Amino acid sequence: MVLCASFLVPASCHRYSHGALFIFGDSFYDAGNNIYLNTNIPKLNIFPYGETYFKHPTGRASDGRLIPDFISEFAKLPLIPLYLQPGNHHFTDGVNFASGGAGALVETNQGLIMDLKTQLSNFKNMEKQLRQKLGASEVKTLLSTAVYMFSIGTNDYMVPFTSNSTVLQSYSKKEYVKMVIGNITTVIQEIYKIGGRKFGLSKLLPLGCPPISRALEIVRTGGSGCMEEVTVLAKLHNRALPKALKELKSQLKGCTYSIFDAYTAGTAIFNNPSKYGFEEVKMACCGSGPLRASITCGQKVYQMCDNVSEYFFFDGIHPTEKANYQFAKLMWDGSRKIVKPYNLKTLLKK
Repeated sequence: MVLCASFLVPASCHRYSHGALFIFGDSFYDAGNNIYLNTNIPKLNIFPYGETYFKHPTGRASDGRLIPDFISEFAKLPLIPLYLQPGNHHFTDGVNFASGGAGALVETNQGLIMDLKTQLSNFKNMEKQLRQKLGASEVKTLLSTAVYMFSIGTNDYMVPFTSNSTVLQSYSKKEYVKMVIGNITTVIQEIYKIGGRKFGLSKLLPLGCPPISRALEIVRTGGSGCMEEVTVLAKLHNRALPKALKELKSQLKGCTYSIFDAYTAGTAIFNNPSKYGFEEVKMACCGSGPLRASITCGQKVYQMCDNVSEYFFFDGIHPTEKANYQFAKLMWDGSRKIVKPYNLKTLLKK
């Protein structure tokens, strides 16, 4: 897409040529919005979360930085401000709307978090505020040169297994995946209508392999391998996502995207951890119970590993800063084997 269309004034174009980052999704991308929610969702603003980089908890579900923190650094942007953070924000470098526990489906952790639809309505509110401050043409430039990053779907597939939900008895696997993908594409279409053109998405990890899933498998079958039932859903999602985005691109003029193959990247690390500098990929660094998979990190009873840099998972499902950095680096300038059709570095420049 041409960076500056002819209807925009050159001054605006120059000002936002670096591209902003608007971030949507779940706890893989939530840098602390959930702290400000008046609900019973675990807030994770307790030590030892945040210990590695920030030296204090920030509401990020990791020992340090998340993928969007690294992407903003690679893009020479400051840390992206939270939508819910009190204070006066300019938002011209982007905004983080993500909410830990969020899904593409409204029913996923309903009433506890900001689901994807709520995040979209927050984005629309922000766009109105920006138009009042900057004027329509500047905002149009800002939105068209920005990248919209999404991490969404994990909770839609995990929550039915970690809660008493019977949702998967009401739909076939394919129907359920179709609903999740449909909600994601609807949000992309809405952002496109407002002026967004560049979208960065990720396939899902093999969701049966994080410690929380392995621990469920221990309880259910006595085996300690990956929980195949949830990985099957992730695979179906990962097959459907590129097809849906390809179709969207053909319908929406100027729309372009990047899909990071987190499944392939994660599987490579799980199969050969030492090659990527990890020693432990099955057990969490922080938590309790089998594989330290219970997300009790920082609460009354938990165990903590000695060396977090040896671990892929910080708690039962969330990666360590080291793992987040490796994924962010692949998303930013990885080859087409792992990020298609463009990496984020190329997408920001398009």
